[in-house]
Amino acid sequence: MTGDEPHVGPDTPDIPDMLWHRTVAADSLAEGEVTVCPIGVKSVALTKLNGQYGAIDNRCPHQGGPLGQGTVENGKIRCPWHGFDFDPFTGEAAGGPDFDVRTYPVEVRHDGVYVATPAPAPHVRTVSDVLVDTMINWGVDTVFGMVGHSNLGMAEAMHRAEAQNTLRYIGIRHEGAAAFAASAYGKLTGRPAACFGIAGPGSTNLLTGLYDAKEDRAPVLALSGNVDSSVAGKGAFQDIDLLAAFADVATYSAMVRSGSDHAELMTMALKHAILGRGVGHLVLPDEVQVLPAAGLPASGPTGRMPDLRVRPPAPVLAAALDHIAAATRPVIVVGAGAKADMASVLSLAQRLNAPVLTTFKAKGQLSDEHPLACGVLGRSGTPVASWMMNKADLLLVFGASFSNHSGISPYTTTVQVDTDPLMLGRFRPVTVPVLGDVGVTADALSADLRTHAAIVDQRPEIAERWAVWRAEKARRISVITGAGRVSAARVFHELSRLAPENAVMTVDVGNHAYAFGRYFEPTSQAVLMSGYLGSIGFGFPAAMGAWAASPERPVVAITGDGGFGQYLAEITTAVKYDMNITHILLNNGELAKISDEQRGAEYAVWQTSLLNPNFAALARDCGAYGRRVVDGEDVAGAITEALGHRGPAMVEIMTDPRSH
Repeated sequence: MTGDEPHVGPDTPDIPDMLWHRTVAADSLAEGEVTVCPIGVKSVALTKLNGQYGAIDNRCPHQGGPLGQGTVENGKIRCPWHGFDFDPFTGEAAGGPDFDVRTYPVEVRHDGVYVATPAPAPHVRTVSDVLVDTMINWGVDTVFGMVGHSNLGMAEAMHRAEAQNTLRYIGIRHEGAAAFAASAYGKLTGRPAACFGIAGPGSTNLLTGLYDAKEDRAPVLALSGNVDSSVAGKGAFQDIDLLAAFADVATYSAMVRSGSDHAELMTMALKHAILGRGVGHLVLPDEVQVLPAAGLPASGPTGRMPDLRVRPPAPVLAAALDHIAAATRPVIVVGAGAKADMASVLSLAQRLNAPVLTTFKAKGQLSDEHPLACGVLGRSGTPVASWMMNKADLLLVFGASFSNHSGISPYTTTVQVDTDPLMLGRFRPVTVPVLGDVGVTADALSADLRTHAAIVDQRPEIAERWAVWRAEKARRISVITGAGRVSAARVFHELSRLAPENAVMTVDVGNHAYAFGRYFEPTSQAVLMSGYLGSIGFGFPAAMGAWAASPERPVVAITGDGGFGQYLAEITTAVKYDMNITHILLNNGELAKISDEQRGAEYAVWQTSLLNPNFAALARDCGAYGRRVVDGEDVAGAITEALGHRGPAMVEIMTDPRSH
């Protein structure tokens, strides 16, 4: 089969409004053979019978079966799906004229067999066009997804938008990766990207990544194709109740029906996703996607979005200020909810000379080089942070929700500030719950600040604790590991020196993540992780989402072999779209975190070993840069080389599962 370019031969009279296309070479079709010939955006069933060629529409009117994949029996084309018979020259159907299919002129020329088809009709605006235009108006510029038979109408509308440079579509290998990528996009930017799947399994595959968005308060738009409404609820192929399936994960979920206000449903989904910081979800029945919608306008955010920078009530601010005035060793704890307001929080910290600790999700929001920075608090954290918290007499908590992994002290007087009332005192009562915008509240506290006469300048103690911890890190880096293995401390020591300051770093779940939290010292890198859900497999798809959100920034994915193994086919996606992602893969040959937990529970270590490929060689086979490292002396050089490679690059570092 050759190209589908239109051609009108000089020896052939023109047929009005028809375009000629070369389909096959004249001698390529055997007697009695039928084949599918793509022509432009359609396809025909081309048959050779009794030395003559016939072309009819490829789509069986019964259920859309591909006639060109059928057989020729008794001079008729037999549909491969249900056995309906069609004349290959006249299109007449054995089932009667209601099933007749269109025929197309055919000519045999010196260079092949030509078929004429009508010039494409002007596009008629559809429901899908209204939906796509609305989501673009709301700022959605990227869709991660997989095109399939129950979302083709919506996919074609996205295709039209992409051709107009108003939307970018990234086709992934697994819908779970699409949802993780969209979640990471939302975490990094505060704006939603979309993830897109078909009915049934295509949409249920989205759920894990969407739960990650829900738990970490990231805005995401999820779009589900669905079976035709006429068969929904009857147990048809891939027919499941998607509204029920998404009821828990979505902050808004609705079915788009023929009589719906289509633009307003998309607006509702996106407004809920943005203001509710979660998942907005629409279900799109197959036949509704292509309904004509000429003259129906798109919707948008104008006049619908409030200013959320709310100041707390005066009595609550006064109570918080009283507690600050009574404290001699105040400490500030910041979570991911303070990301956009770090300048205001840091200004308050400097007025108090107060240590600043971050949750793991907030790692990177303050440089570890800052004299008030103490690193991460909790299981993935530094002894600097835990030391300073344990000596505090007041905790000022901004945008954090007291995860049990963070281990924020329940015994210390606590002022908690958050924009979400449900986050205040989420797991236990706090002394002063303050409902307000983090930045506005921090500025208000600074404006009326009163301090204790004996307040301690804690900066010298912070510096002393860092000196102790860095000496211990140096000792761990120098420890000799098993032959052909590198310690995690060594990996993150080198990455701390080499990671670009404007990098986005995505971190998977596992022992490597604990080591990253403990050993990596950020300056101004952005760090993304699966926080509350803690889903293994997040790291590499999240890097794709980060790249889509900020392609001008270096993106560094940090995974273990267990997590990357879940979505390793997505390396081909990174290559396809030339994503500038540097992947640091710590390969210890097992689910080492689970092995540690089994030992801690005094169980046998069981079923945690992994049979891995040579990941670096796999990367090279897929068209990416790949290098395996087995010696600590080679770590820095390999990372430097990978960071300098334009496009996807992997450094697979063989690590010791016992080094933490």
